[in-house]
Amino acid sequence: MSSLPPVPAILIVDDDIELSAMVTRLLAAEGWAVTKATSGAAGEQALLLDQPDVVLLDVMLPDASGMDLCRRWHAANPSLGILMLTARGDPIDRILGLELGADDYLSKPFEKRELVARLRALLRRRVKPAAASSTSFGPLAIDLVRREVSVAGVVVPLTSIEFKLLVELSRVPGHAVSREALSNAVQAGAYRPLDRTVDVQVGRLRRRLASLSGGSDWIETVRGEGYAFVPRVASDPGSTANTGR
Repeated sequence: MSSLPPVPAILIVDDDIELSAMVTRLLAAEGWAVTKATSGAAGEQALLLDQPDVVLLDVMLPDASGMDLCRRWHAANPSLGILMLTARGDPIDRILGLELGADDYLSKPFEKRELVARLRALLRRRVKPAAASSTSFGPLAIDLVRREVSVAGVVVPLTSIEFKLLVELSRVPGHAVSREALSNAVQAGAYRPLDRTVDVQVGRLRRRLASLSGGSDWIETVRGEGYAFVPRVASDPGSTANTGR
């Protein structure tokens, strides 16, 4: 006797009652379980009681900053999907939200179909690790379920963006991945980070990994193409690939 797949659980944390009601009807029509909270405190309680798969989190709440909640909730539960909702469409705000652990970012007003599509993409990404929970390259280990990276057993503190970049690069070790592909991996949808944003994030990721690897560079620049993940082994930390770096 086969069991039915679990129903996706979505938590809406937004003080706009009319918008929350509309979104609730929309998501319920998709067959998803929806819980609503109109404040940060109520969201905290619902998060503990309902254990949702994804949170739709408003940036501006009456009693808390959505950015602060995003940072805390992501740190406490890295596998939690977070989609930020805001009336502010400034790219800097979007980048900040992604830096703090959000998986996606949607400005108000938004198209209903786009919200559903982004949530579907987020839910698909969330269940992917079940097939392969972890992978390792010498001293570096990537835990896809816990969304945790370690070098020689020491956890590397990565932002959500940095983790996604490393996972995308490590899918094809030794091969160049374009900036466009990396941007797609960071966030699916209409918004795309600028090339220089990807460069900055990759640079930070490289430094974080090198700091725990005796200076070894796990990511190399491939001129005219993008970046390549180059696995290292403990006995040869300083080897480099012919990438034109």
